[in-house]
Amino acid sequence: MIALLSVLANDPCSRTSTHSLGCVRGIVGVPFRTVELAEIVATMPFAVTLGIDITEASPEGVTATLDHRAELCTTAGVLHGGALMTLADTAGAVCAFLNLPSGARTSTLESKTNFLRAVTSGRATAKCAPVHVGRSTIVLQTQVRDENDKLVVLTTQTQTVLTG
Repeated sequence: MIALLSVLANDPCSRTSTHSLGCVRGIVGVPFRTVELAEIVATMPFAVTLGIDITEASPEGVTATLDHRAELCTTAGVLHGGALMTLADTAGAVCAFLNLPSGARTSTLESKTNFLRAVTSGRATAKCAPVHVGRSTIVLQTQVRDENDKLVVLTTQTQTVLTG
């Protein structure tokens, strides 16, 4: 099954949209079309390099995954904290983007990550949800869990809403 997002270039997608995957905003001059979720990740080269995959996306939440691989590890086969932070930041950035008003952009202002346990195998799954969506900032919280559904990372980030 291919997950698709509706891209509505000049449509003021409401936060109460009934689209199951939300609307992508801020793409100037693009008429209505659909894009694969992989196209969103493709706009973030570092996320592509790490192999991050967006599996669900809506203004209400984003789910992304990262497979454990030897080249992403520190000693003893532990997935590097920077890789886990990037997974959380990627999910948060996409979630913030999906909550932007039409024509706005976003950038991270602050990010705090708590590492709670190591990931030594399998897949890490990030689930991000907005905590606050305001006119000038969006605050998001991302939980990253291991293949046994154990919480391994908790990230809170603040994104600025850039207009004009």
